[in-house]
Amino acid sequence: MLSDKNSDKTLSLALFLSAAAWGLYWFPLRAIENAGLSGSWSVVFFNACPLIVLLPWLVLHYRKLIGIAGPTLLAAIMIGMAFTLYANGLVETTIVRATMLYYLTPVWSTLIGVIWLSEPLTRARIIAIGVAFLGLFLLLSDGESSDYPLNIGDLYSFLSGIFWAIGVATLNRWSNIPILPLAAFIFISTTVISALFAGVLYVDPLPDFTMMQAAFPTAAFWSIFILLPCFCIIFRVSQLLFPGRVGILTMSEVIVAIISAAILVPEETMLWIQWAGAAAIVLAGLIEVLFGHSRKQEPVHSIYG
Repeated sequence: MLSDKNSDKTLSLALFLSAAAWGLYWFPLRAIENAGLSGSWSVVFFNACPLIVLLPWLVLHYRKLIGIAGPTLLAAIMIGMAFTLYANGLVETTIVRATMLYYLTPVWSTLIGVIWLSEPLTRARIIAIGVAFLGLFLLLSDGESSDYPLNIGDLYSFLSGIFWAIGVATLNRWSNIPILPLAAFIFISTTVISALFAGVLYVDPLPDFTMMQAAFPTAAFWSIFILLPCFCIIFRVSQLLFPGRVGILTMSEVIVAIISAAILVPEETMLWIQWAGAAAIVLAGLIEVLFGHSRKQEPVHSIYG
């Protein structure tokens, strides 16, 4: 696992590449859905796969959670809810809109930090919040006139950033939570919550074994070998690098999401005013990570939270 003995350049590169991989989170979800699973069950199936390796590890190392099980569970439920909402948003709405609505996370992190963690509300942060809400207004403008009108997926994506910010604020407050037990609880939480979405909210029938068998190679490869390690790297490096640098580097996620969607799903077009809104949200994130933090603060914080 990465440690403070690694150089800043090594840590920065690892973080940049890991965040970029999460920009492709939409791709395996769409591929699993194309294999025959409904969108809601594709989220369940994808997030259950990492438990193949995480549950045995958790059984063997459960003692590491003694004294911090409560905060770990709280953070896992909040982040699990964020994962579920974001993944369903990616399935229901356009990739770019889902990504940008989630990307309002720095706004919610700032507000929660000021209220719960006693962080200062600086002028830069006030400007960032104003620019972000302007971007939100523009992004959702003329949604009925575009090829992809606003739908429930946009609401999911919007709410996902709020839940993620609450989860990461919990990690800020209890920064000694170890990464792997946290990951185990997060994927357990995401699997359970997304199953409730699929079975109760959507009332989708359980996929049959043949569909799951066809989707398993894609789900297992992406979730276990790509996104799980990247998830651990992002949180670990966030504990080691200055928050402003973390925030800048993790912007690779939104860049990869937008570029990959433009190349692979060109039919998901947006109006120019919506692109202006997306640009404003990115600008708000830049203002927050460049000018919103005091260098004396060292929370576990990133564009992911």
